[in-house]
Amino acid sequence: MDDLDRAARALLRLPPSLGPVRLVAVDGHAGSGKSTLAGRLAGALGGAPVLRIDDLASHEEPFAWTGRLRAQVLEPLGRGESAAYHPYDWVRRCFGPPRALPPAPVVLVEGVGAGRRELRPHLAWLLWMERDAEASWVRGRHRDGPEQAEFWDGWVVAEERHFAEDPSRPFADTLVREREKGYDWRPGPAVTTGQDQIITHRDGVMAARPAP
Repeated sequence: MDDLDRAARALLRLPPSLGPVRLVAVDGHAGSGKSTLAGRLAGALGGAPVLRIDDLASHEEPFAWTGRLRAQVLEPLGRGESAAYHPYDWVRRCFGPPRALPPAPVVLVEGVGAGRRELRPHLAWLLWMERDAEASWVRGRHRDGPEQAEFWDGWVVAEERHFAEDPSRPFADTLVREREKGYDWRPGPAVTTGQDQIITHRDGVMAARPAP
């Protein structure tokens, strides 16, 4: 069993945090590897749904998406119902037709700001991709190519402002760093020591939170 399988099994043992759902956030700087980790975790969870913050954000409102998230996703999932959100089309610059998001045992939400203040009360666990901002942005710029250079210039300013006002890393349960093969999992700043540990070293996540 590899580290992602162990992490997936550990996450499934967490108590639900939003109706019947264990909402797990993957946060970090743009270009830090959040989407890749979320995709791999979703696979290890047998196809868990992944909500990408990029589908809720827009050119005009890169971080003012909390209202859409609450109305389209959090409220229906909290009632045990399937959510339906309208993903943003970054080429056409408009929101598209609704996309279903079922109330699965684990739902992953990934993107810059996924661990923000207003979302944390609904999270079962918060993962932070441990790659510094500059290295992440260089990686992201390389990924998106020169045609997105102007967008990235504006994005860096907006991301710095967001994390200065509403940081996620201090509240992370687990810090995740990419290795050549697999990931390193370390306790995050939010971890406290307790006898009843939900996620432990042997799970491959290397973090613990007192059981409620």
